[in-house]
Amino acid sequence: MKKILVPVDLSGATVRVCNAAADLAKALGGRLVILHVVPPPPMVMSEYYAFDGGQMVGLTREGRKLAAHKMAALGRWFSKRCPNTKVVMHEGVPTGVILRTAAVIRPDYIVIGSHGHTAAYDLIIGSTTHGVIRKAPCPVVLVPISLPARKSR
Repeated sequence: MKKILVPVDLSGATVRVCNAAADLAKALGGRLVILHVVPPPPMVMSEYYAFDGGQMVGLTREGRKLAAHKMAALGRWFSKRCPNTKVVMHEGVPTGVILRTAAVIRPDYIVIGSHGHTAAYDLIIGSTTHGVIRKAPCPVVLVPISLPARKSR
C-alpha cells in the first residue's frame, strides 16, 4: 500500500491539499499520513514590550490545543474518504520536522501546498515547501493554493 505524507499548515488551503492527496491515494490504493507541525513561538520583543515566559507558554499551549482539535476533525473527515488515514502532530521547525518524519515513515509521495510567494519573500521569510522539495527522499506533488484567473475567450 502506497503511503502519502501530507504536511498541512491548517490554513484555508489545508482542505484543498488534503483533497488532492486523497485523490492520489484513491488512484494508487494508498493511505494518507496528515502531518501538522506546531512551530516554536516567535521571539517578540521591542523597547516597549516583551512577552514574558508565562505568556509565551500560555499562547503556545492554546495554539497546540486548537491545532489538535483541527487535526482531529481533519482526520475524521478524511478517514471517510481515505480509509486508514492517520493524523500526526509534532512541534519544531516545519521543514526539519517534515523531512525527519519522511525519513521515518518512508512515504512514496509527499503532497504539499505551494502558496506561490515571490522569491524576495522566500529569501527573507523562507519557504517550507522549497526546503522540502530540495531535500525530500521521494517525489513531491505540489498543490497550488491560488489558482490563476481563467482568461475569457
